[in-house]
Amino acid sequence: MGAAIVSGAVAAAVGGATYGGRELLHRQADAARAVMGKPHGEKAPKADKVYRKRFGDPLDLVMLGDSLAAGLGADLPGETLGARLAKGLAKKVKRSVRLRTVAKVGNHSEELGRQIARLPEDYRPDVAVIVVGGNDITHRKPLAESIAHLEDAIRQLQDRGAAVVVGTCPDLDMLRAVRQPLRTLGSMASKQLATAQRDAALQLGAHVVVLAQVAGPFFISHPEEMFSIDQFHPSSLGYRRTAKAMLPSLLAALGASEAVPDGHHTPGFHLPRLASGEPPSA
Repeated sequence: MGAAIVSGAVAAAVGGATYGGRELLHRQADAARAVMGKPHGEKAPKADKVYRKRFGDPLDLVMLGDSLAAGLGADLPGETLGARLAKGLAKKVKRSVRLRTVAKVGNHSEELGRQIARLPEDYRPDVAVIVVGGNDITHRKPLAESIAHLEDAIRQLQDRGAAVVVGTCPDLDMLRAVRQPLRTLGSMASKQLATAQRDAALQLGAHVVVLAQVAGPFFISHPEEMFSIDQFHPSSLGYRRTAKAMLPSLLAALGASEAVPDGHHTPGFHLPRLASGEPPSA
Protein backbone atom coordinates (compact mmCIF):
# COMPACT_ATOMS: atom_id res chain seq x y z
CA MET A 1 0.00 0.00 0.00
CA GLY A 2 2.87 2.40 0.71
CA ALA A 3 4.17 2.32 -2.85
CA ALA A 4 0.65 2.79 -4.17
CA ILE A 5 0.20 5.88 -2.03
CA VAL A 6 3.32 7.31 -3.59
CA SER A 7 1.93 6.64 -7.07
CA GLY A 8 -1.44 8.13 -6.18
CA ALA A 9 0.06 11.28 -4.75
CA VAL A 10 2.20 11.75 -7.84
CA ALA A 11 -0.76 11.27 -10.18
CA ALA A 12 -2.75 13.86 -8.26
CA ALA A 13 0.07 16.38 -8.31
CA VAL A 14 1.75 16.22 -11.70
CA GLY A 15 -1.18 17.55 -13.69
CA GLY A 16 -0.62 21.13 -12.59
CA ALA A 17 3.13 21.01 -12.15
CA THR A 18 5.78 22.34 -14.50
CA TYR A 19 7.96 19.88 -16.40
CA GLY A 20 10.72 20.31 -13.82
CA GLY A 21 8.22 19.88 -11.00
CA ARG A 22 6.80 16.70 -12.54
CA GLU A 23 10.28 15.25 -12.91
CA LEU A 24 11.05 16.02 -9.25
CA LEU A 25 7.85 14.34 -8.05
CA HIS A 26 8.49 11.25 -10.15
CA ARG A 27 12.07 10.95 -8.86
CA GLN A 28 10.84 11.25 -5.28
CA ALA A 29 8.19 8.60 -5.93
CA ASP A 30 10.73 6.20 -7.44
CA ALA A 31 13.02 6.64 -4.44
CA ALA A 32 10.20 6.05 -1.94
CA ARG A 33 8.96 2.93 -3.77
CA ALA A 34 12.47 1.50 -3.72
CA VAL A 35 12.68 1.99 0.05
CA MET A 36 9.21 0.65 0.88
CA GLY A 37 8.77 -2.31 -1.41
CA LYS A 38 6.48 -5.12 -0.19
CA PRO A 39 8.51 -7.01 2.43
CA HIS A 40 5.34 -8.22 4.18
CA GLY A 41 3.65 -9.52 1.05
CA GLU A 42 -0.09 -9.06 0.63
CA LYS A 43 -1.50 -11.01 3.58
CA ALA A 44 -1.64 -10.03 7.23
CA PRO A 45 -1.21 -12.61 10.04
CA LYS A 46 -4.39 -14.56 10.77
CA ALA A 47 -5.40 -13.48 14.24
CA ASP A 48 -9.05 -14.58 14.47
CA LYS A 49 -9.87 -16.55 17.60
CA VAL A 50 -11.31 -16.13 21.08
CA TYR A 51 -9.02 -14.12 23.34
CA ARG A 52 -8.91 -14.58 27.13
CA LYS A 53 -11.15 -17.64 27.09
CA ARG A 54 -10.96 -17.96 30.86
CA PHE A 55 -13.28 -14.95 31.26
CA GLY A 56 -16.11 -16.63 29.29
CA ASP A 57 -19.28 -14.90 28.00
CA PRO A 58 -17.52 -13.68 24.83
CA LEU A 59 -18.06 -10.37 23.11
CA ASP A 60 -17.82 -10.30 19.31
CA LEU A 61 -15.39 -7.82 17.72
CA VAL A 62 -15.14 -7.44 13.94
CA MET A 63 -12.40 -5.54 12.10
CA LEU A 64 -13.11 -3.91 8.74
CA GLY A 65 -11.03 -1.78 6.40
CA ASP A 66 -7.56 -1.93 4.92
CA SER A 67 -4.12 -3.28 5.80
CA LEU A 68 -4.00 -1.39 9.10
CA ALA A 69 -7.23 -3.01 10.28
CA ALA A 70 -5.93 -6.36 9.01
CA GLY A 71 -2.62 -5.97 10.85
CA LEU A 72 -0.07 -6.05 8.02
CA GLY A 73 3.38 -5.43 9.46
CA ALA A 74 2.84 -7.26 12.75
CA ASP A 75 5.31 -10.06 13.42
CA LEU A 76 2.79 -12.43 15.01
CA PRO A 77 -1.01 -12.91 14.86
CA GLY A 78 -1.39 -11.83 18.48
CA GLU A 79 0.32 -8.53 17.66
CA THR A 80 -2.10 -7.27 15.00
CA LEU A 81 -4.40 -4.34 15.70
CA GLY A 82 -7.43 -6.61 16.05
CA ALA A 83 -5.71 -8.98 18.46
CA ARG A 84 -4.37 -6.12 20.54
CA LEU A 85 -7.82 -4.56 20.75
CA ALA A 86 -9.40 -7.90 21.64
CA LYS A 87 -6.94 -8.55 24.46
CA GLY A 88 -7.18 -5.00 25.79
CA LEU A 89 -10.97 -5.07 25.70
CA ALA A 90 -11.16 -8.45 27.43
CA LYS A 91 -8.88 -7.25 30.21
CA LYS A 92 -11.02 -4.17 30.84
CA VAL A 93 -14.49 -5.75 30.74
CA LYS A 94 -13.50 -9.19 32.12
CA ARG A 95 -15.14 -11.03 29.24
CA SER A 96 -13.67 -13.09 26.45
CA VAL A 97 -13.50 -11.42 23.04
CA ARG A 98 -14.06 -13.33 19.81
CA LEU A 99 -12.19 -11.60 16.96
CA ARG A 100 -13.31 -11.79 13.35
CA THR A 101 -11.36 -9.93 10.65
CA VAL A 102 -12.79 -9.15 7.22
CA ALA A 103 -10.42 -6.24 6.56
CA LYS A 104 -8.12 -6.91 3.61
CA VAL A 105 -4.79 -5.55 2.47
CA GLY A 106 -5.27 -3.12 -0.41
CA ASN A 107 -8.97 -2.45 0.23
CA HIS A 108 -10.49 1.01 0.31
CA SER A 109 -13.88 2.38 1.36
CA GLU A 110 -15.64 0.95 -1.67
CA GLU A 111 -14.91 -2.58 -0.44
CA LEU A 112 -16.47 -2.11 3.00
CA GLY A 113 -19.85 -3.29 1.74
CA ARG A 114 -18.31 -6.44 0.27
CA GLN A 115 -16.50 -7.11 3.53
CA ILE A 116 -19.80 -6.95 5.40
CA ALA A 117 -21.42 -9.20 2.80
CA ARG A 118 -18.86 -11.91 3.64
CA LEU A 119 -20.13 -12.06 7.21
CA PRO A 120 -22.72 -14.73 8.02
CA GLU A 121 -26.27 -13.37 7.81
CA ASP A 122 -26.91 -14.20 11.44
CA TYR A 123 -23.64 -12.67 12.70
CA ARG A 124 -24.32 -9.97 15.28
CA PRO A 125 -21.10 -8.32 16.48
CA ASP A 126 -21.09 -6.34 19.69
CA VAL A 127 -18.60 -3.83 18.33
CA ALA A 128 -17.24 -3.15 14.85
CA VAL A 129 -14.01 -1.25 14.17
CA ILE A 130 -13.43 0.39 10.79
CA VAL A 131 -9.99 1.71 9.81
CA VAL A 132 -9.82 2.76 6.18
CA GLY A 133 -8.69 5.62 3.96
CA GLY A 134 -5.06 5.26 2.86
CA ASN A 135 -5.99 3.39 -0.30
CA ASP A 136 -8.72 5.91 -1.08
CA ILE A 137 -5.90 8.44 -1.37
CA THR A 138 -3.81 6.14 -3.57
CA HIS A 139 -6.67 5.50 -5.96
CA ARG A 140 -7.69 9.16 -5.92
CA LYS A 141 -11.26 8.24 -5.00
CA PRO A 142 -13.63 11.22 -4.90
CA LEU A 143 -14.14 12.29 -1.30
CA ALA A 144 -17.92 12.14 -1.56
CA GLU A 145 -17.77 8.54 -2.79
CA SER A 146 -15.46 7.44 0.01
CA ILE A 147 -17.74 8.98 2.62
CA ALA A 148 -20.88 7.51 1.06
CA HIS A 149 -19.36 4.01 1.26
CA LEU A 150 -18.32 4.59 4.87
CA GLU A 151 -21.80 5.80 5.80
CA ASP A 152 -23.41 2.78 4.16
CA ALA A 153 -21.09 0.42 6.04
CA ILE A 154 -21.84 2.10 9.37
CA ARG A 155 -25.59 1.76 8.77
CA GLN A 156 -25.29 -1.91 7.81
CA LEU A 157 -23.26 -2.70 10.92
CA GLN A 158 -25.68 -0.80 13.14
CA ASP A 159 -28.55 -2.75 11.57
CA ARG A 160 -26.76 -5.89 12.83
CA GLY A 161 -26.78 -4.41 16.32
CA ALA A 162 -23.11 -3.40 16.43
CA ALA A 163 -21.66 -0.37 18.13
CA VAL A 164 -19.34 1.15 15.52
CA VAL A 165 -15.94 2.74 16.09
CA VAL A 166 -14.23 4.51 13.17
CA GLY A 167 -10.48 5.14 13.17
CA THR A 168 -9.94 8.00 10.75
CA CYS A 169 -7.35 8.00 7.96
CA PRO A 170 -3.84 8.45 9.39
CA ASP A 171 -1.84 11.54 8.46
CA LEU A 172 0.45 10.54 5.59
CA ASP A 173 2.94 13.18 6.71
CA MET A 174 4.29 10.42 8.98
CA LEU A 175 5.83 8.65 5.98
CA ARG A 176 9.39 9.93 6.23
CA ALA A 177 10.47 7.69 3.35
CA VAL A 178 8.48 10.04 1.11
CA ARG A 179 10.33 13.28 0.44
CA GLN A 180 8.86 16.76 0.11
CA PRO A 181 6.81 18.09 -1.56
CA LEU A 182 5.20 14.72 -2.23
CA ARG A 183 4.68 13.99 1.46
CA THR A 184 2.84 17.26 1.98
CA LEU A 185 0.44 16.50 -0.87
CA GLY A 186 -0.42 13.13 0.67
CA SER A 187 -0.79 14.74 4.08
CA MET A 188 -3.26 17.34 2.81
CA ALA A 189 -5.43 14.70 1.17
CA SER A 190 -5.40 12.38 4.19
CA LYS A 191 -6.33 15.17 6.61
CA GLN A 192 -9.24 16.20 4.43
CA LEU A 193 -10.52 12.64 4.29
CA ALA A 194 -10.06 12.15 8.05
CA THR A 195 -12.14 15.23 8.82
CA ALA A 196 -14.94 14.11 6.51
CA GLN A 197 -14.89 10.61 8.02
CA ARG A 198 -15.12 12.06 11.51
CA ASP A 199 -18.09 14.28 10.68
CA ALA A 200 -20.01 11.58 8.80
CA ALA A 201 -19.49 8.90 11.45
CA LEU A 202 -20.56 11.16 14.30
CA GLN A 203 -23.73 12.15 12.50
CA LEU A 204 -24.66 8.46 12.21
CA GLY A 205 -24.05 7.74 15.88
CA ALA A 206 -20.68 6.03 15.56
CA HIS A 207 -17.72 6.65 17.83
CA VAL A 208 -14.62 8.22 16.26
CA VAL A 209 -10.91 8.01 16.98
CA VAL A 210 -8.76 10.60 15.20
CA LEU A 211 -5.71 8.42 14.63
CA ALA A 212 -3.51 11.32 13.55
CA GLN A 213 -4.07 12.85 16.97
CA VAL A 214 -4.06 9.88 19.34
CA ALA A 215 -1.40 7.70 17.71
CA GLY A 216 0.36 9.88 15.14
CA PRO A 217 2.69 11.66 17.58
CA PHE A 218 4.26 8.35 18.66
CA PHE A 219 5.01 7.43 15.04
CA ILE A 220 6.53 10.84 14.40
CA SER A 221 8.71 10.85 17.51
CA HIS A 222 9.78 7.18 17.38
CA PRO A 223 9.58 6.08 13.71
CA GLU A 224 12.25 3.37 14.03
CA GLU A 225 10.18 1.58 16.67
CA MET A 226 6.64 2.33 15.53
CA PHE A 227 7.03 1.43 11.83
CA SER A 228 7.78 -2.00 10.40
CA ILE A 229 10.60 -2.62 7.95
CA ASP A 230 8.64 -1.20 5.01
CA GLN A 231 8.58 2.19 6.78
CA PHE A 232 4.87 2.44 6.09
CA HIS A 233 2.86 -0.10 8.08
CA PRO A 234 3.02 -0.20 11.88
CA SER A 235 5.35 -2.64 13.57
CA SER A 236 4.11 -4.94 16.32
CA LEU A 237 4.93 -2.16 18.78
CA GLY A 238 3.18 0.36 16.56
CA TYR A 239 0.00 -1.72 16.61
CA ARG A 240 0.26 -2.08 20.37
CA ARG A 241 0.48 1.69 20.74
CA THR A 242 -2.39 2.27 18.30
CA ALA A 243 -4.65 -0.28 20.00
CA LYS A 244 -4.00 1.27 23.40
CA ALA A 245 -4.88 4.68 21.97
CA MET A 246 -8.12 3.39 20.38
CA LEU A 247 -9.37 1.30 23.31
CA PRO A 248 -11.22 4.10 25.18
CA SER A 249 -13.64 4.50 22.29
CA LEU A 250 -14.38 0.76 22.20
CA LEU A 251 -15.14 0.83 25.90
CA ALA A 252 -17.36 3.88 25.47
CA ALA A 253 -19.18 2.30 22.52
CA LEU A 254 -19.97 -0.76 24.65
CA GLY A 255 -21.14 1.37 27.56
CA ALA A 256 -18.26 0.25 29.75
CA SER A 257 -16.92 3.78 30.12
CA GLU A 258 -18.29 7.28 29.72
CA ALA A 259 -15.22 9.50 29.62
CA VAL A 260 -12.95 9.54 26.57
CA PRO A 261 -9.66 11.44 26.14
CA ASP A 262 -8.77 14.05 23.54
CA GLY A 263 -8.91 12.73 19.99
CA HIS A 264 -11.93 10.53 20.76
CA HIS A 265 -15.43 11.68 19.87
CA THR A 266 -18.74 10.26 21.02
CA PRO A 267 -22.04 10.43 19.08
CA GLY A 268 -23.76 13.76 19.46
CA PHE A 269 -20.48 15.63 19.84
CA HIS A 270 -20.18 18.16 17.01
CA LEU A 271 -17.04 19.81 15.73
CA PRO A 272 -17.22 22.60 13.13
CA ARG A 273 -15.57 21.71 9.85
CA LEU A 274 -12.14 23.29 9.59
CA ALA A 275 -11.46 25.35 6.48
CA SER A 276 -8.22 23.45 5.84
CA GLY A 277 -9.85 20.07 6.31
CA GLU A 278 -7.42 19.25 9.13
CA PRO A 279 -8.41 17.46 12.35
CA PRO A 280 -7.89 19.60 15.44
CA SER A 281 -4.57 19.26 17.24
CA ALA A 282 -4.31 17.97 20.79
